[in-house]
Amino acid sequence: MTSTDLLRRAQHLREQRTPFVLATVVRALRPTSAKPGDSALVLPDGTVEGFVGGTCAATTVRLQGLRLISSGSSTLLRITPDALGADDLEEIVTESEGLVTVANPCLSGGTLEIFMEAVVPPALVYVFGEAPVAQALVRLGAAMGYAVSATTDPAEPIPPDASAVVIAAHGVNEEPVIRAALAAEIPYVGMVASRRRAEGVLDEMGLDPAQRARVHSPAGLDIGARGANEIALSIFAEMVANRAAITTEQTPAAPAVAVDPVCGMQVAIVADALRFEHDGTMFYFCGPGCRDAFAATPERYRR
Repeated sequence: MTSTDLLRRAQHLREQRTPFVLATVVRALRPTSAKPGDSALVLPDGTVEGFVGGTCAATTVRLQGLRLISSGSSTLLRITPDALGADDLEEIVTESEGLVTVANPCLSGGTLEIFMEAVVPPALVYVFGEAPVAQALVRLGAAMGYAVSATTDPAEPIPPDASAVVIAAHGVNEEPVIRAALAAEIPYVGMVASRRRAEGVLDEMGLDPAQRARVHSPAGLDIGARGANEIALSIFAEMVANRAAITTEQTPAAPAVAVDPVCGMQVAIVADALRFEHDGTMFYFCGPGCRDAFAATPERYRR
């Protein structure tokens, strides 16, 4: 995959709102198979597209990439064949923020430094209605860096990765959109209405207590808002106040991890991870060398 192909692939992932990590080799000390400028993408399923080193290095990049997708952060990853003592590790953690150093005993030599940038799509806010508040939500959401999708069609499917649905339709087709948002388990569901009217709508819908509690109505924090723009501001303020719950719902979970029984490296448990089953137990490996060594004499590595 050429660098142009990789950039095209990254753009496609952005358009599809798929989170990924862009990993770029920034420093390589010989002997290494990678060179500065080599790059790869780490996808949420653990797929690594591109090249940032051999199998063992790619295994480390995969695991760290999945962790970064989960946290939405970026880091400089240093992969070295040198063992790290407890004192050295403590020094790295406390004095080098933004740096993760991994000792990979399977490397033939050399050290790689790879900048890993998490690219996570912005939270998607789905706005239903054409009232002034709906229009203000679109304007303000874009200014705040949210992805905003607006519609007046109650039959339009709600995007499955939406973080919030806000109904601002002045009583027109509110119920089907509320039901669809609840069925889709959208983290934040808000209805723009007076408290009295909101209670009447929810009463007529016959929601159970748990469903009713999930609908913010009237939507927004009580900040004394007046006019469409300030009401939109109060709604986004309420979303920010609920950001922890929204982020938890929409961000991929951190990967499950196994320890290579041969070299002790941590390995992400994903569909194409190297594995070997022995006595009913599945073992995972950083590379084919460790897997082959274990397969030849598994009793040597069972702990």
